[in-house]
Amino acid sequence: MLDIHFGGGNIGRGFIGEVLHNNGFDIIFVDVNEKIIDELNARGSYEIEIAEEGKRTVAIDHVSGINSKKDPQKVIDAFLKADLVTTAIGPNILPYIAELIAKGIKIRKNNDIEKGLDIMACENMIGGSEFLKSEVVKYLDGDDVDYLDKFVGFPNAAVDRIVPMQHHEDILRVTVEPYKEWVVDETGMKNAALRLEGVHYAANLDPFIERKLFTVNTGHATVAYEGKLKGYQTILEALQDDELKEQVLNVLSETGSLMVAKWGFDKEEHQTYIHKIISRFANPYIVDEITRVGRTPMRKLGFDERFIRPIRSLSEKGLNYSHLIKTVAKIFVYDDSEDTESVALLAMLKEKPFQEVAKEVTGLTDEKLLAAIEKEYQALVK
Repeated sequence: MLDIHFGGGNIGRGFIGEVLHNNGFDIIFVDVNEKIIDELNARGSYEIEIAEEGKRTVAIDHVSGINSKKDPQKVIDAFLKADLVTTAIGPNILPYIAELIAKGIKIRKNNDIEKGLDIMACENMIGGSEFLKSEVVKYLDGDDVDYLDKFVGFPNAAVDRIVPMQHHEDILRVTVEPYKEWVVDETGMKNAALRLEGVHYAANLDPFIERKLFTVNTGHATVAYEGKLKGYQTILEALQDDELKEQVLNVLSETGSLMVAKWGFDKEEHQTYIHKIISRFANPYIVDEITRVGRTPMRKLGFDERFIRPIRSLSEKGLNYSHLIKTVAKIFVYDDSEDTESVALLAMLKEKPFQEVAKEVTGLTDEKLLAAIEKEYQALVK
């Protein structure tokens, strides 16, 4: 079987690549990073290092690469033999691959391929595959859309594995935590017969996506923004601070109360899940920099992102969100001169009143929530 995977980075190679390899796939990595693509084609394999005692390695073979900038037609032609298409490129990049995917769908239609093909966006976002579909459809006409609706699925997916920033002499080697979770919405599939071992298929993905996003991503980001303000460099270092760790637990207690109220997760089981997540953050074999986890603060402050969405939902249900508000205020003072969003956000705050910036970045219109954030923000900048 063949998978076309958009994104030759650490998550693609260290997570998606491993699962597909374990299922007997040949994998074509599509990227614009010339060095990675050339090395994949030269060697046809790479190694994953598991961040645990002993640091065992896993060999991944039957891999190749296509430079989508230099050889877009090769990517399109690969769709003729593809059994699956996956992405791990970041939510902001999905629109840039949409036209290429659309051309791949067209070539399948023009060659009368009626075997179902599923395209999964394995990104840290809610509804990633549906979003990608909406971008792909922009490049398709009537008959092409009809073909897509019949034979091409865009099942949403939730993925979870910590892959820290890292540097190796071997450009393809990647270090990952032992834990991994990949959940797929089976109702969006067009090739329902293709089931990957190591992947969980669910009829309703929303509870899994929100549980992951509002525990793993919210918790991880909370450590980063709280830790940055205290001058820490790594996630592990920050979690040695008892006061900071208590704030993380308080934040996740609030998002946890939402998961219990909204989706019916068992309270005790979810509390166990929270402690499992924090133990993953504190893995002594992973050096995860705060700047990696805290990067793109404006995106993380988005209306449907890991902080504002749970705050909105908690407010609607009359549940507590005060600790989430405290961390959100700290995102507005996050200062990383190497991060373009951090620089832009701080510049906006110098030029405009806080409420105006907060409304623009978060999409919030609820004056009560905006006032609560501003109160915490003003306390920080005094």
